[in-house]
Amino acid sequence: MSVAHLQDEVHQASMENPEAFWLNQADFLHWHKKPTKAIKMSTKVLPSGNTHPTWEWFPDGEISTCYNQVDRHVIAGYGSSPAIYYDSPVSGTKRTITYSELKHEVETLAAVLAENGVGKGDVVLCYMPMIPAAIMGILAANRCGAAHCIVFGGFGAPALAQRIDAVNPKVILTGSCGLDGAKVIPYQPMLHGALELAAHKPNRTIVFQRPQHEWKVDEKMGEASWQVLTDDAKNRGVTQECVPVASSAPCYISHTSGTTGAPKGVIRDNGGHAVGLHLSISMVFGVNGPGSVIFAASDIGWVLGHAFILSAPLLVGAATVMYEGKPVGTPDAGAFWRIIEEYKVNALYCAPTALRAIKGLDPESKFLKKVGERNGLRSLNGLFLAGERSEPTLITMYQELLDKYAAPGSHVIDNWWSTEVGSPITSRALIPHAGFDQKTTVRDHPPPIIKPGSAGKVMPGYDLKIVDDEGNPVGAGEMGNIVLGLPLAPTAFRTLWKEEERFYTGYLKRFNGKWLDTGDAGYVDSDGYCHVMSRNDDVLNVSAHRLSSAAIEQAISAHPLVAEGCVVGIPDALKGQLPFAFITLSVPEHPTSPIPDQQVYSEIQALVRNQVGTIATLGGIIQGKGMIPKTRSGKTLRRLLRALVENASHGDFDGDVSTQIPSTIEDYATVDVARQKIREYFAEKGDAHKAIEVRAKL
Repeated sequence: MSVAHLQDEVHQASMENPEAFWLNQADFLHWHKKPTKAIKMSTKVLPSGNTHPTWEWFPDGEISTCYNQVDRHVIAGYGSSPAIYYDSPVSGTKRTITYSELKHEVETLAAVLAENGVGKGDVVLCYMPMIPAAIMGILAANRCGAAHCIVFGGFGAPALAQRIDAVNPKVILTGSCGLDGAKVIPYQPMLHGALELAAHKPNRTIVFQRPQHEWKVDEKMGEASWQVLTDDAKNRGVTQECVPVASSAPCYISHTSGTTGAPKGVIRDNGGHAVGLHLSISMVFGVNGPGSVIFAASDIGWVLGHAFILSAPLLVGAATVMYEGKPVGTPDAGAFWRIIEEYKVNALYCAPTALRAIKGLDPESKFLKKVGERNGLRSLNGLFLAGERSEPTLITMYQELLDKYAAPGSHVIDNWWSTEVGSPITSRALIPHAGFDQKTTVRDHPPPIIKPGSAGKVMPGYDLKIVDDEGNPVGAGEMGNIVLGLPLAPTAFRTLWKEEERFYTGYLKRFNGKWLDTGDAGYVDSDGYCHVMSRNDDVLNVSAHRLSSAAIEQAISAHPLVAEGCVVGIPDALKGQLPFAFITLSVPEHPTSPIPDQQVYSEIQALVRNQVGTIATLGGIIQGKGMIPKTRSGKTLRRLLRALVENASHGDFDGDVSTQIPSTIEDYATVDVARQKIREYFAEKGDAHKAIEVRAKL
C-alpha cells in the first residue's frame, strides 16, 4: 500500500525504524533513568517446551508513571490547572480538582499505603465506584512502586474473589457504596462475600466512606476508613515521594471481560504504557496538554476508562471528566451534551451502545440540538467510538449533527482496540503528526477521509495483517482473521499475569508464533482502511459462505425505525447456519408483539438482500425492548442470544444458558426478556419448525 496520508507516513516510520521512532516518543516523558534502547527482542521458553518471541520496551529505563501524571505538571507550573472534573448527577455532586490538589491527596494516600507495607513488587487491588478517590488510589499505588489491579465496582462476590486470588493484593482499596441512579449499592456485602470465597486475605482493606452509605469498618478484618487514615497522615505531615521502577515492571493488571472464557489478567508495563498512551491521546484524540479536556464516558474499572479517564489525560496534563451516571436517565438523554457544554469538552469518547441508547429515547436529537443552538458544542473536535462496531447509519447521523453544531472539521471517528493492546490499533488520527520526529521529512498529505463502517487506519507500532486460517495474507477487501505482528506496540501486553502458557496457547499458538491472533475477523480495503466485522465466534457459515454478523447488522440498522439490531447464527440442516435477528425499534411506544409489522419485516429483508446478498436473508426477526444483553463495557452477548434461540428451536424454552452469561453482564433482566420474547415468537409462529422462513423465498 502506498503512503497516501501523513498518518500513513507516521505509521510507516514506526515500522521501518522502531528504535528511532519510540526513543523519540520516550523523550516526551520524564525518566529517572533515561533509556538508551527502545526495544529488546528475545525468545521465551515455557515449561511445556513451547517457545515464542518476547520483547521489552525501553529495557534499561526507569520511570514513575505517577510522577509523569502529576508531579511534572506541578513542577512545570500547571499546578492550578484542572486535572479532574468530577460530575455525578446520581449524587448531585460536582468538583474540580487541580493538579496541585491531586498531588497533595495522592502523596498523602501513598504514604498511608507505604506505612501498610506497600512497595515494589506488591499489588494493590482497586474495587471502586466512579469517584475521584478511585483515581487517587490508583496513582498512590503507582507512587509506591506497586502494581494495581482494577476491578469494576459492580462485580459480585464470585468475580471479585476470582481476581483477589489471581493477584494476591497486599491492600484492597474500596468505597462504601456505588450508585446506580437512585439506588445505593453497598460494597461491604460483596467484598466480605468475596473474601469468604477467596483463599488469599489482604493485609488491609481501606474504605472510602461516601455520604450515601457508611461502611461499619471491622478492625479485626484489617479494615480502616480511608478518610481517618489520610487525615491522620496529613496531621503528621507524612507524604510519599515517587518510587521509580524498571520500565518493564508491571504498572497494572486488567482482566478481560470474560465473554470468551475465564478472565485473563492482562499486564501493562510502566514504560511502554506511558509512552504509548502519551502518543495515542495526542495523535488520535488531539488532547495534548493543559487546556485540553476529554470526556471518556466509561468506568474506571474497564480498560477504556482506565486509559482515557485516568492514564492518558494526566500523562499530557489535560483535564479529564469523571462522570458518575448513565447516558440516559440521569436525568435524561441530554446528559452527554450538557457535560460537553459545561466543561468545554474537546473529545468525547464512548461506546456506540451509549449513542444508540440516546437515539432510542431521543430519536430527533432534541437535547443535542438544544445545546447546539446555543453554541454549547463548539469546543468539540471529535466524537470517538469504541467497544463495539459502529453501524454507518449511526456515524452518519451524528456526523451531520457535528457538522452543524460542533467545532469546524469535527468528526465522528470509530476506532478499534482491546484490553490486550491498551490503545487504539486503528483510528483516524485527529492530529496525525503529533509526536512525529521532526527530523524526518514530512510530506504534505491530506488527512484521511472518514469511511463510515471502517475503524480507520493502522496506528503507529501495530503491524496489522488479514490472513486466512492457515496464516496466509489475503487480498484487499477479502475477509479473514485480523492478526498483529510481533512485537506489539508499547501499550500492549507481553504475557498474562502468572499464565504464560495460556498467553501462548490463547494468542500465539494458532499461527505458530508468527502472528498474534486478535480473535476478530474483518478486512482491509484498497485504501488501507480496516473494517472490523465481528469476533471470529460471530462469523456465520451459510452454505459455505463466511458472513459477518456485523455486515448484516449494518444493513438492518439502515432501516429508519431500527434503533438497534443484533444478528446470530442458528443451525440449519440445509445451509449449515441461518442468520436470525433481534431488533429494537426507535418508536415512542414499542410494539408488544415479537413479530414485526409485515412492511417493516419486508423492508429489513430487502435491505439485507441488497446490501449483503440473498445468501444473507434472515431466517427470522424478533422485535422487543430491553432484550439484547450486553456487558457493562457495551459488548453485545450474541452467543447468549444464539443459545436461547437454539434451545427454543428444539422446544426447550427454559434451557440452561448460564455458561453463556458472563459476570460482566450489564443487566440480567435482559436474559429473561429475551427468553420471553423468543417464547412468544415461537408461539405466534405456531410450530417451532415454521420459525425459519420458507426456503422457497430465499
